[in-house]
Amino acid sequence: MGKPTGFIEFGRELPTKRSVEERRLDYKEIARCMDCGIPFCHNGCPLGNIIPEFNDAVYEGNWEYAYQILSSTNNFPEFTGRICPAPCEASCVLGINKPPVAIEFIEKSIIETAYEKGYIQPNIPSKRTGKKVAIIGSGPAGLAAAAQLNKAGHEVTVFERADSIGGLLRYGIPDFKLEKWVVQRRVELMEKEGVVFRTNAHVGVNVHVEELIHSFDAILLAVGSTEPRAITIPGWNEYLGKGVHPAMEFLSQQNKRVSSIERLKDHRGDDYTNGEIWATNKHVVVIGGGDTGSDCVGTSNRHQAQSVTQVEVMSVPKYDDKSQPFYKVRDESTPWPNWPLTKRTSTSHEEGCHRFWSIAVQEFVGDGQKLTHLRIADIVGERTLEDGRKSPMIENERLVPCDLALIAAGFVHPQQGLIEAFGLDTDSRKNIRATAAEYQTSKEKIFAAGDCRRGQSLVVWAISEGREAARKIDQFLMGESLLEAKEVGMFHPEFAHA
Repeated sequence: MGKPTGFIEFGRELPTKRSVEERRLDYKEIARCMDCGIPFCHNGCPLGNIIPEFNDAVYEGNWEYAYQILSSTNNFPEFTGRICPAPCEASCVLGINKPPVAIEFIEKSIIETAYEKGYIQPNIPSKRTGKKVAIIGSGPAGLAAAAQLNKAGHEVTVFERADSIGGLLRYGIPDFKLEKWVVQRRVELMEKEGVVFRTNAHVGVNVHVEELIHSFDAILLAVGSTEPRAITIPGWNEYLGKGVHPAMEFLSQQNKRVSSIERLKDHRGDDYTNGEIWATNKHVVVIGGGDTGSDCVGTSNRHQAQSVTQVEVMSVPKYDDKSQPFYKVRDESTPWPNWPLTKRTSTSHEEGCHRFWSIAVQEFVGDGQKLTHLRIADIVGERTLEDGRKSPMIENERLVPCDLALIAAGFVHPQQGLIEAFGLDTDSRKNIRATAAEYQTSKEKIFAAGDCRRGQSLVVWAISEGREAARKIDQFLMGESLLEAKEVGMFHPEFAHA
């Protein structure tokens, strides 16, 4: 595996970050393997990436072979190489007692080198099957399924209700984490390969469900989990849209602004239900401590907010994995090779943010016209109620200034209208019910993949779901499939029906 003693001789190295002062002014982005007997990084990666092998190819300087290995399991390394939290690194055997291999950075280096050297060219099927597949939703799950099904020779049409392709990648993730030319580059490649994209195509509104059912041999729903979790406390109904906003409403607007500047178009907020949302000169409080909350922090800083605060209901983890390697920060509840429970400090936090844990938001307070404060309290424990439920014990209740409250508490399920229009069954969480083995819904020719099936999750999981669903659709249409399958480790340089 390259140099056998490399993991001993070389430390973990990552690219140097731009200064906080510089990156707060824009929205630009900011082979040391062990040859393990059992490489647990495979298990950590939802895609089953063949990591030691592409690491070895990089060490040997064979970038084209490294790309071939990587692309056999991952359709979009340029996305995961930028925004994946890298569960593979948490499972790296070296991470037991040393900083793990920088797998994510290697992955990004492979794909960008492949683009630079011209290894990536349109892969147009040599023949078509005559089967037509409709994919609803152009996020990572929908795009992965489209790429795979097109490779198998089917005619694929992707329906996207927004004005541009990409879903979460386009309008959910800020440009300072994923610049949109990266998404557009891949979309244009897929178009050359034969995938048809239809934007402003809202199925159930201006595209009839019956039309899809009659016109296509199979349909895949990859619509994500987009219904935000509400914080139903006093003041919620009164100030929703008047200073209280779901995080994605805030983030998607900024992504559209950045995109409009790049396209030299004047994008106004006429189509926004609650008008344009700006953090400029405001006291911003982000409710929720995850990645979406971090994105709100970074965007608010770029808006030049007067102050940015992030509150989280959970207690603070003991360590910060940015300052220490995984093996020193693992909580006893998350031993190797599990994803470690740690305090995570993102680049957005570095740019300026007050962070508080064990906080209960008690009330949204305003002057009747707009939000002015939050009433919060410290959670100091919990008690058991008579019915057995747990209730937090709080103290130090107080008011904090807040002109803009961004709710980043996650998403509960996909929007139900489309599911009802297709007449599909849902599970107890209102996700689309589809078998894990077949990705098939309660209607024979309709499939589901990604967050709308499994619940809110990572981009890398969405890509995995899209690939697996594509294989099942291919089998449904043709009786067999030679598309790669994670569960049996298949790697075919030639593909079914192509």
